[in-house]
Amino acid sequence: MVFVSDFKQEFYDVVQNQRILVLVALDVDALCACKILQYLFQCDHILYTIVPVSTKQELERACIDCFETMQYVVLINCGATIDIIDMIQPPSHMVFFICDSHRPIDVHNVYNQVQVKLLMKEKEVDGIPAFNDIFREDDEDDDDESGDDDDDDDGDRRTKEPSGKRRRFDEDALERKRELRLWMQNRHKVLFDYSEFTTWGSSSALLMYELSWKLSKETNDLLWLAIIGVTEQFIMNKIDRDMFIDSISLLQPHVSRLNQRITPLTSSQSSDSTANQNGGATSINQMRLVFTQEPQLILYRHWSIFESIVHSRYTACKFVVWSLRGKKRLHEFLADMGLPLVQCRQKYQCMDSKFRSNLEDVISKHAEKYGMLEQDLFLPTFQCHYGFKCKYSASDVVYACHALLVDVEDNQDDQLLSSNFLQALDALKRTQSDDLETGIEKFKGQTRILVAQVQSFLDMNQVISAGPFLYTFVQQSTNDSNLFTRPSCLYQLAQFTLEAYCANTRSKKAKSLPLILGTKLKDQDSLLLVGIPPLLDKSHKNCFGKAFEQAAISSNSKVSQSYFESAVLELKTEDKSKFFDTLISLLQD
Repeated sequence: MVFVSDFKQEFYDVVQNQRILVLVALDVDALCACKILQYLFQCDHILYTIVPVSTKQELERACIDCFETMQYVVLINCGATIDIIDMIQPPSHMVFFICDSHRPIDVHNVYNQVQVKLLMKEKEVDGIPAFNDIFREDDEDDDDESGDDDDDDDGDRRTKEPSGKRRRFDEDALERKRELRLWMQNRHKVLFDYSEFTTWGSSSALLMYELSWKLSKETNDLLWLAIIGVTEQFIMNKIDRDMFIDSISLLQPHVSRLNQRITPLTSSQSSDSTANQNGGATSINQMRLVFTQEPQLILYRHWSIFESIVHSRYTACKFVVWSLRGKKRLHEFLADMGLPLVQCRQKYQCMDSKFRSNLEDVISKHAEKYGMLEQDLFLPTFQCHYGFKCKYSASDVVYACHALLVDVEDNQDDQLLSSNFLQALDALKRTQSDDLETGIEKFKGQTRILVAQVQSFLDMNQVISAGPFLYTFVQQSTNDSNLFTRPSCLYQLAQFTLEAYCANTRSKKAKSLPLILGTKLKDQDSLLLVGIPPLLDKSHKNCFGKAFEQAAISSNSKVSQSYFESAVLELKTEDKSKFFDTLISLLQD
């Protein structure tokens, strides 16, 4: 296998003094990993070219354009789930280093010993088929040739021998064909079992930070990027809570180590030069990272408490805020906490300090009464402090960068998505707080659109049960619906819709059903579909990637799985009916 065990020796030392092509997927975790790797390359004066890619076709074009000039290609959160060598057909000197959290990994990438190197933890990749179960030396051509000769000889014999004489078969050849047929059946089953579910592995940003640590180039800024990458995986429902806690636990010692001496200067310390020399105090402008438990309320430090509760998935579904009864329960909750509605409706920073100082404790005290579990409502995370600016939690930065990546207001053409990528990359800089604030405001607007769409689904009873799954489609009635042509936004809408539907329906079966959500692509006669697992499945294993593939083959539908997530599919509108009929029959079996 080609898993890189020592990132420094087997990856970083290899690419030094070379020009590197870095291909980056359009998600926040990949963005943070790219930023860390960019810093390391700049420290060692390594030449690099960064190209954002959102589909397999864009990845292929970027690689083909660099066949003559690049020897090493680094792929971040893209490329692991496809046979990269077969798709691109690169020259023999080109080597691909793949740092991708998508699972499962294509078996051809796993067993390619020359041109593919996997930058991931081997112990986290389970169930890889044995080499002999999926590959075997093909000597059937010789057998076929000998078989053809035998057939010709038999034909000659048939013309010469009496008709009453039986034809003699080669028992060894028949046995070999039987063994091959059994082996092929077993191979098909092994590969199907391996690729049946799609999941996610460790954050790419976390792996890149560990590389910087081994190179003794780690900083608080790089650690902050790793925290953002891990947080993005959790709040975007890619990994479960246990895996998130494990990742946070790996970062906690680094936070303690790099922040133990970072305390603001006091008047007495400022006059004492020896205090600084001994590491007692540093400038207030120094970045400080602090571990904390905070409620999963979207951007509540940059919004009003009321708006944040209404637009956060967990609290909105618990209170059923789109109903009159739900709004009354929300007002009762705020009253029990002793928060006047006037205070809750104004921006968090403008609230009286007496309400802000113990807000987390008050929410924790009254949450259980309204059916909210503390372990689901509160998230262990980190906050970033520097200077006298507003505190930012890791989730705040994730939301802001995601909003910049998927923004459709200024860039209607997908060819211009690179400008979104560069703006989101700039927002991760500590000095570019204006870009971060822009992203926060954009995400507020996108969240309002998303929640309004969910309420429209419920009010018009548009979530339909097809038997083995639920499905619904976004109506192309307003310009706001263009937001959901981005797969990540459609995935967020699907998650919110499924949880809201389960909270709103009396059906006990709803929580055990997955959901398929679709929208029509602009100026195309195609649908964009995304499938998500049911709420009861806490493992986040998604079966729709393989199910979509099989349904497309069985129904002979025109589809395209061009995105790196296999559970995202483009389907021709004319094939919609037969595709869904086939999918229903497959999932029922």
